[in-house]
Amino acid sequence: MNTINIRIANLEDLDQIAAVDCAVIQNDSRKLILKKAIQEQKCLVGELSGKIEGFLTFHTDFFECSFISLVIVSPSARRKGLASRLIKEFIGQSPTEKVFSSTNESNIPMQKVFDSLGFEQSGIVHNLDEGDPEMIYFIRQ
Repeated sequence: MNTINIRIANLEDLDQIAAVDCAVIQNDSRKLILKKAIQEQKCLVGELSGKIEGFLTFHTDFFECSFISLVIVSPSARRKGLASRLIKEFIGQSPTEKVFSSTNESNIPMQKVFDSLGFEQSGIVHNLDEGDPEMIYFIRQ
């Protein structure tokens, strides 16, 4: 059984975080965004057996509420509870009572994660990704 450890990211983690992100989106276009999140202490990492296999980034300027902007898990580490643990850890330490996040309508696995954690749907945004609406989710801390 893999041991999951969740902690706040530091700059020494940037290359590993960016590598996980690149494995998922097939480019490194978000590396500067990830660096900024780390510098602002708005990035959590998830380690499986000591290796960074996932991360979560957030911000707190979504109508003065927390918004989980990214939950990324390495393809080889999926279905091991890492995304759920990252989200639960964040909810437990969220600086705001209300926590929002979103996923595409086509992302059924992420919708199942939100449902399993008690999030409720809070709306849909069209026209972000053509033909794949963004579903907004909400939970109260």
